[in-house]
Parts: sequence; C-alpha cells; structure tokens
Amino acid sequence: MGLDMYLYKRTYVQNWEHNPPEQQHQIEVKKNGVVRTDIKPNRICYITEQVAYWRKFNALHGWFINECAAGVDECQNINVEEDKMKELLETLKEVSSNFDKAEELLPPVQGFFFGGDEIDEYYKEEVISTIKIIEDLLEEHEQSKEHGLYSGDFEYRASW
Repeated sequence: MGLDMYLYKRTYVQNWEHNPPEQQHQIEVKKNGVVRTDIKPNRICYITEQVAYWRKFNALHGWFINECAAGVDECQNINVEEDKMKELLETLKEVSSNFDKAEELLPPVQGFFFGGDEIDEYYKEEVISTIKIIEDLLEEHEQSKEHGLYSGDFEYRASW
C-alpha cells in the first residue's frame, strides 16, 4: 500500500471518413505478432500512454491536487493543461536551485501511507528526476505541434 502516482498522455486518433487519407491514423493492435480481432481499429478514439510514474512523492501529489483539481483528492482523473505542466516545471526548477524554498513552493503533504514528509534526499532526487521527465514531455509535445500533429492531453491520477 502507499501513494502510487501516474501521469498519462491521451492522444486523439479517431479516424473520420471525411478526413483525407494523409490525416488518417493507421491503428493495429497485435499480441505475439497476431492481430487482435477483438479490438476494432475504427472504434479507437484515444491512445493513452503512461508517461510517468512516482511512488510516495507526496509533494508532487499535493501540487497536482491543489493546482489542477481545486483541492479535491478522490483518486480521480485530473486534467493537466500544458500551461500547468510548464508551471510545474518552473516550480520544480526553482525548488532544485534552492531547496530552502521547498516548504513554500512544493511542500510535502500527509496522507494515508503517503510516505515521509521531510525535505530529504528522496525528495531531492524525485524533484530532479521529475524535472527531466517534464522537460522531455514538453519537448515531445512541442515537436508534435511543430509537425502539425495533435500532441495529446495530460492526465494525472493517484491511488493509495
């Protein structure tokens, strides 16, 4: 038991008959090299990727809850706008440049099996690794937009 945290990217891939062929997605799901006939490509609307996972990084959980879910913490799916991802990145960078600001900018939160609430080495490692994760996701997002592709929405979910 404990706080498990997931960040997903949902990309819309619905094929519409009125779209020209160059705007159509080709979707095929295979298992062991064999096409799954129980999954109909024409019914697929979104592809959801798990792009990040954290365990007991309760300060980050608190940030998502307070900044993207109006303080409501019910293990719900939480939409995370691109601007919020950028804001999170800036917050993480500011904290990593001066961990004395951590309590103010990204404070640990308490909860049922949420882990420690200290600004310790685990906290610092999580901040630094999360910076890389968010930077990579935002770069990927920008590259998709530059190529005229819908780059997807981000969604956060936690469970404990």
